[in-house]
Amino acid sequence: MRMALSIRNQLPGTVTNVTPGEVMATVGIRLTGGQNLTAAITREAVTELALTPGTPVRALVKSTEVSLATGPVAGLSIRNQLPGTITDITTGEAMASVKLDVDGGALTAAITREAVDDLALKTGDPAVALIESTEVSLSTT
Repeated sequence: MRMALSIRNQLPGTVTNVTPGEVMATVGIRLTGGQNLTAAITREAVTELALTPGTPVRALVKSTEVSLATGPVAGLSIRNQLPGTITDITTGEAMASVKLDVDGGALTAAITREAVDDLALKTGDPAVALIESTEVSLSTT
C-alpha cells in the first residue's frame, strides 16, 4: 500500500550505487525512464531503508524544489538535470505551477510567474528540471 503524501513528484527507480560518507551518503538511482538521479541522504536513512544496489525506490521531490531551464545547463553544481516537455502551466498572481513530462514520469515545478514570463515557457516546449541532490528524499516501494 502506498502512503498518501502531499509531495506530487514521486519518480520510481532502482538504486544503482550507494557512496557512504561520515554522516551523509549519496545514492545513485536509475529512474524507470532511464535517467540517472542522485539523492544525498543520511547514512542512518540508508541503513533504515536497507538501500543497496537493486533496491526499488521512489524519489520524492517537493515542487518548490524543482527549478526549470530551457535547456541543459553546463558549469552548474546541480547534477540532477531531467529533460522533458511542458504539458501544463497554471499561473496565479505571483506563482505558477508548471507540469513537465519526463521519461518514466512527470514532475511539477512551483516557480514564480515572473520566471515563466522571463523564460517564455509554453505548453509543448522542451524544458529541463533541475533538482539539488539534497532535495531528493527516498522511500522504499
